[in-house]
Order: sequence, then C-alpha cells, then structure tokens
Amino acid sequence: MNHETNPQTPAPQVAAVIESCEQLLEQLSRQIIGQQEVLRQLLLALFARGHCLLVGVPGLAKTLMIRTLAQALQLEFRRIQFTPDLMPSDITGTEMIQPDPESGERLFHFRPGPVFANILLADEINRTPPKTQAALLEAMQEASVTAGGESHPLPDPFFVLATQNPIEQEGTYPLPEAQLDRFMFHVQVDYPDSQEELAIIKQTTDDKQVDIQPVMDAERIGEIGELVRQLPIADHVASYGLGLVRASRPDREEATDLVREYVSWGAGPRAGQYLVLGAKAHALLDGRYTVEYEDIDAVAHPVLRHRLRLNFQAEAAGLVANDVIDHLLEHVRNRESSEQSDGRLPNVFGSAGTGQP
Repeated sequence: MNHETNPQTPAPQVAAVIESCEQLLEQLSRQIIGQQEVLRQLLLALFARGHCLLVGVPGLAKTLMIRTLAQALQLEFRRIQFTPDLMPSDITGTEMIQPDPESGERLFHFRPGPVFANILLADEINRTPPKTQAALLEAMQEASVTAGGESHPLPDPFFVLATQNPIEQEGTYPLPEAQLDRFMFHVQVDYPDSQEELAIIKQTTDDKQVDIQPVMDAERIGEIGELVRQLPIADHVASYGLGLVRASRPDREEATDLVREYVSWGAGPRAGQYLVLGAKAHALLDGRYTVEYEDIDAVAHPVLRHRLRLNFQAEAAGLVANDVIDHLLEHVRNRESSEQSDGRLPNVFGSAGTGQP
C-alpha cells in the first residue's frame, strides 16, 4: 500500500481498512508469488463490487489466485470449467420434476447451479460458445437467475472472477461486447520475473503445505464496499474520468485524431461509473478520503482496455488498447488542467445511495 505518502493520519475507519487489506495481501502472498499489482486490482474490484476478467496464458496461477482469495475471505466458492459442450443450465441450474412428499403430485423444483455462490470462478470463459457465455449476463448484472418464470436471487456478495486465454489461442470464442462490459476490470496477468519464477519452482516442488488463514468475511466486505461509495469526489476529478470515456468515442467532438483513425467504437457509460468507483476504492486503500487524478489514472487501463474496439488500421500499425489509453490519459489530463487553471474551488459530490452500475 502506498499510504505512507499521505501527510494526514487516516481516520479510524480508513486505518482499519488498510490494516485488513494488508493482512489479506499477506495471506495471498503466502500462496501466490509475485503478481502484486494483479492482487491489488482484484481487491479494488472486490470492494467496488465489480466483476473481474483475468487474461493471460495458461500456467500463471490465475485459478489458484482466485481460489486462495475465496479462502482468505471465507466466502462460498464454486468453479465452472468452461468447455465447448457446456450448456447454459450447467451454469444457472435447471428445473427438475420431483414428487411432492405430502401430496405425491409431481411438481417442478429448481435445482440451483454452481452460479449460486459468493465467488464464481469462470475458468477459461472463452472456451465455450457465446450462447453459454450469455448465461452469465443476468447473473452478473442483476445478481439473480430466472428459471421457469421465477427469479432466484444469488448470494450476497456475488463476484464473477473469470479467466481467459488470449484470443490468439486455438479453440477460443471472443466474448460478446455486452458481457465484456459487465466486467469492471480487465486484468492482464504477465509472466513472473526470474527471481519470482525461481521462488515458484522451489515452493511448488517441496512437501510444504501453505495454510491460508481467513482475514475477512462477507459482512466486512459489505462494510468496506459501503465506505467506498460514501467517499466524496470533486467535480473536476469526476469530469476527468468522464473526459477519458467521451474522448474514446470516435464519433464525438472530444475524440482526438488518433482515436478517430484507429478506434471503431469507444467505451460506454458504464466505463465512467467504474472509473469513479475504482478510483474511490484506490483512494481508500491508499488511506485517503479524497479522490485525485492519480486514482483515476491507476484504474484507467483495467477499466477501459476491454471496452475499446480497435480497427484493422490499428492492428496494421501495431497499436493495442493500452497504447490508446496512454494517449487518452495524456491528452485529457492536459485539457482538464487548462480548463481548471482559473483556480475555482471545485464542487464535491458523493455516490452513496446511487444505483449499481
């Protein structure tokens, strides 16, 4: 945590959050070597009540990371291995005919699927066709499943943490844009450095067992989530996040020449919501009650990289989404700085009591 740079002593609530998160990261680091930035992004999404998509080649401990997180949080954990023959009912559940023990009448009874858990690991989500991928849409957005005309609420909290292989791998199906937009973060999981990889080899080839101690529970996660939403944010900081989103749309006047040339379509309104929520969570974990430009910058890449669709010209030029986001951060920050140069005191607003993104 980078709260050491904060000149003010954190309030008791904030200090308690920092302590809990440091304990959680300590437990996760006992099992997961390296990947500190990935773990931190998972915590930001968790406390902002958002879903996460982890993308990386096989063998980078994505599944182990999520399973260990569920252990440390004392949450009910289920795993679905996505395969080409997986059916929607294998995710959500199905209605079965069973005799009533009293009347003997044969009635339909709903049998819940593995989606009924606090943390759902959708392993290799892009290994299954779009029809089955779409079965997660309602669950991710509404936290409920509809079967037989009835809505069945999912446990609270409910998080989908999905892993995905790079699209270039054989036997994968691109996720539909509507489902991609449901994920708060697109987290890139890279190869460990040489020292971390050596530590991984040593840890996984001996006979020692790692015991993960629980650090939080569902109630504590809910409390931190409420605290995140209660953090105020200045108008000029929120406008900066909005400016990033609007500048990513090639048909808008805010778009730059680079965006118009290389982006087919940009981020939707949900991106702005997640930028603000992610920035609030980032500020809180750094021990601050105030959200700053740097908090928006810290979450811009994971929030935006899966919401930008680049065209063939971008591919030919060797550009990827991260390059466009870097360009947007530089362009919009310069524009916001010039607009705020008159020294006016910015307004501040909070998001407590607002609807879920």
